[in-house]
Amino acid sequence: MDDSKSQSHGHIVMLPFMAHGHLIPFLALARRICRQTPFAVTLATTTLNLRYLRSTMSLDDDDSGIRLHELPFRSSDHGLPPDTENSENLPLSQIATLLHSSVSLAAPVECLISNITAEEGRPPLCVISDAFFGWSVDVARRLGTKSIAFTTGGAYGTLAYLSMWLHLPHRSTDAEEFSVPGFPERCRLHRSQLHRFIREADATDQWSKFFQVQLKLILASDGWLCNSVEEIEPLGFDLLRKYLKLPIWAIGPLVPPDMLQKSSPISPNSKSKSLQKHTGKAFGVSPEKCLDFLSSHNPNSVLYISFGSQNTVSPSQMMQLAIGLESSGKPFLWVIRPPLGFDIKGEFQPGWLPPGFEDRLTRSKQGLLVRNWAPQLDILSHSSTGAFLSHCGWNSTMESLSQGVPIMGWPLAAEQAYNAKMMVEEMGVCVELTRGVESQIEAEEVKRVIETVMEEEGKGGEMRQRATAVMEQMRQAVKEGSDDDDKGSSLKAIDEFVRTILGDSTNGTFPFLQVNHRS
Repeated sequence: MDDSKSQSHGHIVMLPFMAHGHLIPFLALARRICRQTPFAVTLATTTLNLRYLRSTMSLDDDDSGIRLHELPFRSSDHGLPPDTENSENLPLSQIATLLHSSVSLAAPVECLISNITAEEGRPPLCVISDAFFGWSVDVARRLGTKSIAFTTGGAYGTLAYLSMWLHLPHRSTDAEEFSVPGFPERCRLHRSQLHRFIREADATDQWSKFFQVQLKLILASDGWLCNSVEEIEPLGFDLLRKYLKLPIWAIGPLVPPDMLQKSSPISPNSKSKSLQKHTGKAFGVSPEKCLDFLSSHNPNSVLYISFGSQNTVSPSQMMQLAIGLESSGKPFLWVIRPPLGFDIKGEFQPGWLPPGFEDRLTRSKQGLLVRNWAPQLDILSHSSTGAFLSHCGWNSTMESLSQGVPIMGWPLAAEQAYNAKMMVEEMGVCVELTRGVESQIEAEEVKRVIETVMEEEGKGGEMRQRATAVMEQMRQAVKEGSDDDDKGSSLKAIDEFVRTILGDSTNGTFPFLQVNHRS
């Protein structure tokens, strides 16, 4: 990296939480900042997470301005298994330990910022920290720089997550449904939408002790960046701004730029270059086999099923899902992992599925089972993909909606149930199949919901139309232009963010905001 860039224009330090679902959007945001501004960017995280980031980076222009900095961290000092620096390799029971361990990064981050200040003669313009890193606000203030929170989720889901952990509203009522501070009465939550850890939280448990401290601290930041689009979440952004009373910049969707081009999605006969950079994960089957399977089916006819890299469902749920999928007669591509109670990274056993299930599907070409990992971006952008049965993690949601693919929701953890609620009630692009790992799901219900979502007319057709409209709004949001009138809302938001951290609220003061810096 040319250090003169940071010395002449300024430096931004970025601090992602140690989970792939946070690292990926942080890297995407770093790329967008480098593409749109002349600032130097340092992305700081632990050794093994840096290794993961490097595996997804290239030497092209988008990555050439990003400096990676290693933060010392020894997992065994925090009661974690050796060489464990990411939620990807931990059972759910140990995620709280990882969260608490992240507070130890404060000292090395302070050292990093002090070194940058000494080298460049001034502190960084700002520190962009994960919303989980409330401790970073105090570090930034003491060292004379601005503190910007970055939520890798959407506006609605972020507010629900903040409000639930900070207020625990379900603890003050015995009712199944309850109101949530910051939301109108019509947006009540149901206990079944809460993960067991927050349902049982009482402010003395390990989860509460982390989130109630760190989320309260992050509320004191100077502003928030949000991986969403102003036009697709009007209610969410309105409520989040009223709750935080801080500047909020909607700078999403942080998906690969190729996914937001005007050209049509990958067609059945396309052999175009993959959108998915290799991420060090073991392929379940080759990307070519996935795309060949999709290309053998009609447009909008295949159901894609994936619960993300860290989630799975119970054995009985998996069995009922499989029976329902087969009886629906609809083609599907399923990223499958061992069920709950077994090693999610372990060998998949045929007994977890109906007898002869995979053989029948292979012969009939109705289904393709992919163990461990599949090229999700390529699958979602393929014209044969008609719907996505998803855990409703926000990265997957953005990837799906950026291609106009409607969603069958099966939220499992974190803020996923809040995302699903918003997509059902506010967007109209989702139907919820069930919730969590404790729910009962019957094959007949699976079949019914699949048929509803995959139909060309009726509710399925309406969902696809709405998803297509959301896709267009997302593409407009990142439209490039030579001036503010031509520029999309998310690119304008980056410009407004830059003006804020530079301490200027006027338009046109900084020439580099009027053009794409690395076009």
